[in-house]
Amino acid sequence: MFKMLKEDIEVIFEQDPAARTYLEVVLTYSGLHAIWAHRLAHACFKRKFYFIARVISQVSRFFTGIEIHPGAKIGKRLFIDHGMGIVIGETCEIGDNVTIFQGVTLGGTGKEKGKRHPTVMDNALIATGAKVLGSITIGENSKIGAGSVVLKDVPPNSTVVGVPGRVVIQDGVKIKKDLNHSDLPDPTADRFKAIEAEMAELQRELEGLKEERRKINAN
Repeated sequence: MFKMLKEDIEVIFEQDPAARTYLEVVLTYSGLHAIWAHRLAHACFKRKFYFIARVISQVSRFFTGIEIHPGAKIGKRLFIDHGMGIVIGETCEIGDNVTIFQGVTLGGTGKEKGKRHPTVMDNALIATGAKVLGSITIGENSKIGAGSVVLKDVPPNSTVVGVPGRVVIQDGVKIKKDLNHSDLPDPTADRFKAIEAEMAELQRELEGLKEERRKINAN
C-alpha cells in the first residue's frame, strides 16, 4: 500500500511541471487527495462496508470536487490534473498510468445494468470535458480529445475527437474520414441553408409566372 501511495505522488512530478516539492503535492493537490480517499473507500467497499465507503467518497467529493464511486476499480499511477467536475461511476475500471483532466465523466447511459460504465486501459489519456459513456472500452495508449462524447469502443493506440466521438488517428496513421472540429454538424446552419434553397426556388417560380404574364399581356 505504501508503495502505491508513493507512486501516486511520483506520477505527479512526472506529469506536472508545476509540482515543486513533496510537501506541496501532498497538501495542495486535490487530485491526489481524491485518489487516496478513493483507495480507502474502495477497501471499505470490498469488505461490504458500503455506508462507510459512501461517506468517505462524499466527503472527498465535498473537499475536492471529484466524485469517484467507491466501487470503481483504479490501477496504479492515475494522474488527475486539476480534477474539478470529474465523475467516475461504480463499475468503471481504470488501468495503470492513465491521465484524466477536469470535467471528465466516465458514466453510464442510464440503460444498462451490471457493468454499465467504461473500462479505460493502460496509458490512456482523457482530455478536458470529455464524456465516455456506457460499458465500452478505451484501448491502451488511446487519447480522447477535449469535449468529445464517446459511446463506442475505442481501439488501442487511437485518437478520438468530436460529438459523437470518432477515431481520427490509429496506430499513428490518420483515418481518411478525418473529423475536424470545424466539420462538426451545425443544425442551425443547415436549416438556414435549406431556407435559402427554398427561397431561391420560390424566386425562380415567381420569375417564371411573371414571364408567362408578360407573354399573355403581349398577346
